[in-house]
Amino acid sequence: MNRLRAFLLVGPFLLSTACTLMPRQERGHPAAPLPLPTSGAYARPILRQPTIYKRAHLDTLILPAGRVLTLYPAPHPTYESLPTPAWLRPTPSAADEELDLTAEERARLRTTGRTAQRVGRTLWLRPSAAPPVRFVDNPVESEENIAYEYVNAIPAIHQWLISVHLYEGGYFLLVDQRTGRRTEVWSPPAISPDGLHFVCGNSDVLAHYDPSGLQLWAADGLRLRKLWERQVEWGVSGPRWLDNRTILFEQDYLEKGDVETRMVRLTIIP
Repeated sequence: MNRLRAFLLVGPFLLSTACTLMPRQERGHPAAPLPLPTSGAYARPILRQPTIYKRAHLDTLILPAGRVLTLYPAPHPTYESLPTPAWLRPTPSAADEELDLTAEERARLRTTGRTAQRVGRTLWLRPSAAPPVRFVDNPVESEENIAYEYVNAIPAIHQWLISVHLYEGGYFLLVDQRTGRRTEVWSPPAISPDGLHFVCGNSDVLAHYDPSGLQLWAADGLRLRKLWERQVEWGVSGPRWLDNRTILFEQDYLEKGDVETRMVRLTIIP
């Protein structure tokens, strides 16, 4: 039923799909060594020829005014060396037991004082310069079912992060800690090192309950501003910032009925 999702006030821009071919050496999977069937002092491993991505539209994004962003392969060790946002919590997988969301939220709320509290089915947030904001769960066995889960505070952008669980699918809310303003986003934000931008990426390439794609937001003022978003047929999982202009993420896409994943690099700030 309610399903946990792992990072829209303004309507989506209508964007088109691009087909940009990339050089063979940039688009192949890493070569995998295969042992020779012979032995000897000079026996060496041979390399399997890389599989070339035949779906060129996986490699670009077209933004308003025709700006084209190109995706390039990225190394996993570099991605793993980048910091994970502290406000992201573990997401249960098919191989793990489902997390007790109530217990997880209760543990997080112990550190918030009066700024974030739960009373029964109601989650209360108390901004510094606005009246309290409340979210009321509706645990019914129908499409009207909704539950609000407090995830964490994000001081870098002055927001609280709330996970909204629907009967099928869900989304996230950012709630301003000063004004109480609510901003709907696709995922928990990944914030640039300088704190001026953040991205929200989502992947739901199988179920299609939620949008798959990428959002870019500006966080350099009193209000969050969505600069652009792009819904695509492939998914964005776990974006991390390489620097203040470039992100790395796992790109999920369907290939012959299965979900395939590759690590990619994308420069999104001019």
